Amino acid sequence: MKTDSIFYRLFQEFPSIFFELIGNPPETANIYQFASVEIKQTAFRIDGVFLPIQNTASPIYFVEIQFQPDADIYLRLISEIALYLRQNKPKNPWRGVVIYPSRNIDIGHKKHFLEFFQSQRISLIYLDELGTTALLPIGIATIKLVIEGENTAINTARELINRTQQADNLQIPQKQLLELIETILVYKFPQMSQKEIEAMFGLSELKQTRVYQEAREEGEQIGEQKGRLEAKLEAVPKLLTLGLTVEQIAQALDLEVSQVQQVAQQTPLNQ
Repeated sequence: MKTDSIFYRLFQEFPSIFFELIGNPPETANIYQFASVEIKQTAFRIDGVFLPIQNTASPIYFVEIQFQPDADIYLRLISEIALYLRQNKPKNPWRGVVIYPSRNIDIGHKKHFLEFFQSQRISLIYLDELGTTALLPIGIATIKLVIEGENTAINTARELINRTQQADNLQIPQKQLLELIETILVYKFPQMSQKEIEAMFGLSELKQTRVYQEAREEGEQIGEQKGRLEAKLEAVPKLLTLGLTVEQIAQALDLEVSQVQQVAQQTPLNQ
């Protein structure tokens, strides 16, 4: 799964989520811009940098996404930050944030930089320790979807979408959040077709998203009606094993309930 790409898009489109994640008010994002920064004359690239929009006393945040064990992570991170500070000479203070899926991935050597960790100059976030998804803010819960197991990701995604639709005064644009959740699922289930991904949501609102519209237009250009129908029917058994009801599958694939029922009757229970 391309976690760097997911997190770059997430923080670029929804910077408020990052500030919620580190315990700051989400409105803090209004005075920052987010970018991935390459340090000149080196092979270093910082995953993400939150830069204050105005020359204020607000800190610069250096963000590192680390989903693989790396004993040299902190040596590299401190080197990248020091080179950035040398080349750009900002007046602002700085903070570092390293995001891990779980604590056991954090094998970096800290002995040379203990003061940075003790003072919280560098913060470590373990996504699996953030708490129960249902009790987290929607933005942070969406981040946790990235590390959700395949057997629970679909239900978690449905819960997130239901919460998004029912939320009042949602700071994050609903349509963009739907597309982000769908993107995460596409990365998590690369073996599944677009139609199957759509059906996993079990929501007619998905048809309003950009991803759905593009897939729909492409599908309408390919093959005759019979071929499209056969492709839809072939997807039904797999969706049944995912726990979708006959009605949900019929709605997602634009089939008659009777058509789905007929396939369901012919599908072995252990398939």
